[in-house]
Amino acid sequence: MSISTNIRALAREGLSPAEIARQLGIRYQHAYNVLRADGSLSAAKHSSHTSEPDGRDRAKPPLMVGILAQGGFNLASRWRLSGDGNLMLDQALPRVVGVYAFVKEDVAQYVGVATMGLAKRLYFYGRPGITQRTSLRINAIIKNELLTVSAIDIYVALPPDLEWNGLPIHGSAGLELGLIKKYALPWNMRSALNR
Repeated sequence: MSISTNIRALAREGLSPAEIARQLGIRYQHAYNVLRADGSLSAAKHSSHTSEPDGRDRAKPPLMVGILAQGGFNLASRWRLSGDGNLMLDQALPRVVGVYAFVKEDVAQYVGVATMGLAKRLYFYGRPGITQRTSLRINAIIKNELLTVSAIDIYVALPPDLEWNGLPIHGSAGLELGLIKKYALPWNMRSALNR
């Protein structure tokens, strides 16, 4: 029996792509791609959830813009479509390291960390190179969303770096990971893996 056949069989049993990947010892992306190609990937199977200590699943809560604002995020710019159908920002972004969230209708869809600076990182979402898989994927998602909404808001936070027992802690990377682990972020691939 091939891996693809096993993926399809486990999906019919109700397992999500992340659960299938764990059970078969394969990458999440492989399971997801097989199910997407077959058209058998449903929103319910792909939804983000976590497990209770007793093994029951519970849905991760959405990351609302109010939570972002309380946590120190500020609206910095918006994605819009240009006349020629490309992504453009309506405000310049700072060149500093930080965390960003793409927000649609007051619900965060994606969070990321910009270790090279916010302006440079988000430039690559607007103009992705042919080898930048994440930037290409998010670019396509945002363009598709902008067919039905006027803008995708971009919130940013600039957490400080810290130290723990004399060791450095990257504040932005830690915040990004914490948000991915706690909240349902449908455009983040790692959100499905961090259950």
